[in-house]
Amino acid sequence: MYKYEIVLYWSSDDNTFVAEVPELPGCMAHGATQEDALREINTAIQLWLETAVEDGTPIPKPKGARLMYA
Repeated sequence: MYKYEIVLYWSSDDNTFVAEVPELPGCMAHGATQEDALREINTAIQLWLETAVEDGTPIPKPKGARLMYA
């Protein structure tokens, strides 16, 4: 289990649930159900982190607090 904040929402345009990880730029996934989207985002997080290590990209530490949005 990862400790990054996950934002989960319904996309009417795409007719699917979307999960995003704001602390990991570009890290998104989707699924037909909330559970599917959450399962897929965990895979996406793992791949994002593995790719960052391979590329030498700094990996942000989870903030451990609710991020604020406008």
